[in-house]
Amino acid sequence: MSVKPDLLYSPSHEWARIEGNEAVLGITHFAQDQLGDITFIDLPAVGDTLAPGKEMGSVESVKAASDIYSPVAGEVVAVNEALENAPELMNQSPFDKGWMVRVRLSAQPSGLLDAKGYEEAVANEAH
Repeated sequence: MSVKPDLLYSPSHEWARIEGNEAVLGITHFAQDQLGDITFIDLPAVGDTLAPGKEMGSVESVKAASDIYSPVAGEVVAVNEALENAPELMNQSPFDKGWMVRVRLSAQPSGLLDAKGYEEAVANEAH
């Protein structure tokens, strides 16, 4: 499985890369793999406030539609506009070009898994 050691992960398959007082958010390789070819993404707008575990958007694929939940609390300061015309970036590069939003954190992230914990959670989910 593809996980990055420098990220934090939610049990609902979102990731957060903490950069000072901001976090970049996206969905995991496992999530995009389960969804299949992503065809549309609905993202929050700049200025929206996110809360941990609350819906922040949705993704549609050839297989299903799925809600995306924020792993952190904060205000959206940037949105990956490239996804609007190229949602497949989430399949091709979920941790880099397929990032979703950048958030100014209003609280320290809590309850998230490190890479090892996330790998174990996904392994248990697969059984």
